[in-house]
Amino acid sequence: MPPHASPEALSTLLGRGLAPLYLIHGEEALLALEAADAIRAAARRAGYLEREVLTVEAGFDWSQLTDAMSSVSLFASLKVLEVRIPTGKPGSEGGEALQRLAARPPDDTVTLVILPKLERTQLQAKWFVALQKAAVEIEARAVGRAELPAWIARRMKAQGQSLGDDALAFFVDRVEGNLLAARQEVDKLALLYPQRELSLDEVRDAVANVARFDVFHLSSAWLSGDGARVARMLDGLQAEGEAPVLVLWALAEDVRMLLKLRQGLKDGRNSREMQRELKLWGERQKLAEPALRRIGPRKLMDAIARCAEVDRQIKGAEPGDAWQSLRALAQLLAG
Repeated sequence: MPPHASPEALSTLLGRGLAPLYLIHGEEALLALEAADAIRAAARRAGYLEREVLTVEAGFDWSQLTDAMSSVSLFASLKVLEVRIPTGKPGSEGGEALQRLAARPPDDTVTLVILPKLERTQLQAKWFVALQKAAVEIEARAVGRAELPAWIARRMKAQGQSLGDDALAFFVDRVEGNLLAARQEVDKLALLYPQRELSLDEVRDAVANVARFDVFHLSSAWLSGDGARVARMLDGLQAEGEAPVLVLWALAEDVRMLLKLRQGLKDGRNSREMQRELKLWGERQKLAEPALRRIGPRKLMDAIARCAEVDRQIKGAEPGDAWQSLRALAQLLAG
């Protein structure tokens, strides 16, 4: 089976030669784009000068893929074929066509199949499993808060620069949740300063405040007990004009999730079974049980009552500032 490569390991893999088929998927659009760019560049250097792109949209004729796989180039003997499926849902006809592609990738062609983040059922589909077995797979996973410092440090090192702990922490706070902006700021530092360790003052002068917060990042912040990050994210959400009702919904849903998890574990149910039932995946899966132990049932029930209070404030049925109440509620949960 061809290797499963991280975006960081792809350049090393390409240095050993091109594969006939690549599968790129995942939620981090920047990493998927960079992976595709790296493959195209390696293909051009190897003489694959023609490029054909098929974008699968509503009403797409899958015979186009069959034709592309069998056509002989008029302009060059080597070709890059890209099959982009923005929805991640090729349908039954498309699924069969992709299985044929996996079974026999076209000669003299480097083929890229590019997909978004897929749901569990899509990851288990026959067409995806067939592509996994036949292709070099690159998964563009989201770079979470915990991984972001190392990601930035690697990018800085590649351009001959480094950051001290304070400067790196400042950088991370400014670009959290916005990987494209993080890359742009790293590129900017290469233009502004020589190759050396940069000071906090230099980074502060150069790096824009481009952090992009959303309610799902807020969830991981309070579940992990990071009160300072929670406060910063709520300030960011309010400044960006986020609706307080959406923030309240996200907080309330996770509080209810922890209460259901507690009841299930109290009833003797298996932890893994409860995680599946409550759809706890990724970071939330790791954070839920430690958060439950830290917060405890009394605080969770208090939080439910506070959610109702904030809801009335948002609707104008009770005096008080909803954002201030959301801050107090989130700090209660993070504390």
